[in-house]
Amino acid sequence: MSIVADLVKDIPLPRMVSVSQKFDETQLEDVGGVLEQQLNQANILELIKPGMKIAIAVGSRGVDKISEITRITVKVLKEAGAEPFIVPSMGSHGGASAEGQREVLRHLGVTEESVGAPIHSSMDVIEIGKLPNGLPVYVDTLASQADGIVVINRVKPHTAFRGPIESGLMKMLSIGLGKQKGAETCHQLGFKHMAEHVPAMARIILEKLPVLFGVATVENPFDKVFKLRVVLAKDIETVEIELQREAKQRIPRLFFDQIDVLVVDEIGKNISGDGMDPNVIGRYPTPYAHGGPDVTKIVVLDLTNETEGNANGIGSADFTTAYCVKKVDYQKIYANGLTSTVVSPTKIPTTLDNDRQAIQAAIKTSNILDFTKVRLVRIKNTLDVGRLEVSENMLAEVRKNPNLEVVGEPYDFSFNGEGNIICL
Repeated sequence: MSIVADLVKDIPLPRMVSVSQKFDETQLEDVGGVLEQQLNQANILELIKPGMKIAIAVGSRGVDKISEITRITVKVLKEAGAEPFIVPSMGSHGGASAEGQREVLRHLGVTEESVGAPIHSSMDVIEIGKLPNGLPVYVDTLASQADGIVVINRVKPHTAFRGPIESGLMKMLSIGLGKQKGAETCHQLGFKHMAEHVPAMARIILEKLPVLFGVATVENPFDKVFKLRVVLAKDIETVEIELQREAKQRIPRLFFDQIDVLVVDEIGKNISGDGMDPNVIGRYPTPYAHGGPDVTKIVVLDLTNETEGNANGIGSADFTTAYCVKKVDYQKIYANGLTSTVVSPTKIPTTLDNDRQAIQAAIKTSNILDFTKVRLVRIKNTLDVGRLEVSENMLAEVRKNPNLEVVGEPYDFSFNGEGNIICL
């Protein structure tokens, strides 16, 4: 037995209980129908002229219905006589390469076949202006040459800064369409200034390029479309501020103010740009965002298959597993860190041999007097918090909360011969 294994072998593990969390599940039932209806409004159609080449900016996040939303946008533009094409708009994601960004879209279900339009992926950009402080504003070259630009994105709270404009259509313009170079520039002076730089850069793009409209969604706590708005370019900033307020009311959360140990089964770029959403776990990569529970120690067990080794955000955890670390693609996570200028999320946490040891190590270092009374919560990932597990000693608190419901009886962690959790 190794020294580390010996240090944690006697740390007790609590019995666990399955708990469901109740959120407002209201969602837009006919997303495609609502979108098509809004796109066919006269004030939208009058912008489209036959033969126009229109770049549709599509990003890298797991936006609900993104393939359907893109497909219907393409369909309506074609019916109006335009020639739409897709431009991957995701800053440095996809390994900051043209083929990598095309591959990210494929993982999201956005292919030339599924949406009915060609995908033109390039990392080439042009400078179209400067902020008063001298920061240049870059835009994808192909999009800049189009007769019109359409942006599609979900509006939601950012994970590293706070402001009236955070993540949404304006960020898609300033960072997404800016590709790696534009994203790097926007981040250059740090997240302290992002609430100012994101809208400022987007305003220059709106002023100088033929942005036609945006398609914005707000999702419910289960990441299903709750609201959809087609917004004229001149109204994007005003409407996004309104949608951002609504999005902040609908983000998923954990209904516990304090947690000793949070176990996260998987993280990935398909879950959050930060691997696991800081708005859920209460840990942020910068001091310019806040909210969520007070968590003493976090354990990340694995990466999603879809993230393909991009473990950005793993540095927010305290402990992880050897099998998780073996999957890490350092080129991908370092590209994210070097572009955003925030490198703490790309660091590798203390690594244990297996799940059991990682959880025991977190309990051992959680700064509590009695390890048998640890407040431990386990979630699959930060997109899936409708069902979670809590330690048995939290049952009284669960029963007092109208947003929580106990599901079944207490049970012990179950591990296989290698010390990894057997899924329930």
